[in-house]
Amino acid sequence: MAIDLGTVDALARLRLAGKRLGFEVRITPTEELVELVELAGLLEVLWEPEEREEPLGVEEEGQLGDAPA
Repeated sequence: MAIDLGTVDALARLRLAGKRLGFEVRITPTEELVELVELAGLLEVLWEPEEREEPLGVEEEGQLGDAPA
């Protein structure tokens, strides 16, 4: 299977969807995938340390006058 930017996009979307649903998506990358992810600037998105993520159910607090999200 060839690894391309479509693969990187699919993995990033899968990780985000899993995170939103409360699941941890673990990816065991090949060297080729790591290089492509790094070139795409998504290395921290796909392999960011879990302790830097916000707990589920916690929303950022906005400033007064901010439009509701």
